Amino acid sequence: MLSSAEGTTGHTEGSGVAGLLLAAGEGSRLGQPKALVSVGGRTLVERGVELLRGGGADPVIVVTGAVDVSVPGVVTVHNPDWRTGMGSSLRTGIATLPADSAAVVVALVDQPLIGSEAVTRLISAFREEPGLIAAGYGGKRRNPVLIPRRYWADVAEQAHADVGARGFLQAHEAQITIIECGDIGRPDDLDTGEDLERIRELIEGDGHAQNRG
Repeated sequence: MLSSAEGTTGHTEGSGVAGLLLAAGEGSRLGQPKALVSVGGRTLVERGVELLRGGGADPVIVVTGAVDVSVPGVVTVHNPDWRTGMGSSLRTGIATLPADSAAVVVALVDQPLIGSEAVTRLISAFREEPGLIAAGYGGKRRNPVLIPRRYWADVAEQAHADVGARGFLQAHEAQITIIECGDIGRPDDLDTGEDLERIRELIEGDGHAQNRG
């Protein structure tokens, strides 16, 4: 297990907060890879990158799988085991994080109604009191989630199949600070064609939650 002051290479932690966007799935229920779906003139992967980058995460790392993506100014890493589920993508992303990052904000590519201000709030809260921090909507923990470096090894070890970080977070629920973000966005998942139509209407119809800062 990593100590609170060391990373995987034994270096002392820095103060930066990286961003990790999981975008490897094939979108089986949607019928196409979510990363390349366009909503409001931008692909979901572009929106996810802006969510993290606009909120202050640096660098931003995108984990790909079913399709290759290219977004200027970000690091992309391919997960060869993407078919096994989100867990392998999370492990791939954690292994790619910079040695000098103090924490990482993890986001999913299929939640485009979450705005970059949510990431800003998580990072600000971490600066005030380092620890596990998650965005909340009506008091319920959802995404994105900020994970300090000292937990990365445990998160990677427990990530499997489509569980991702869920098991780790449930085991550490009492230690998680929830930052309310329901006033600036929604954590709706985009899984089906019906979801896509509804979310497109929200974003393209009235500009709701267009990753505003």
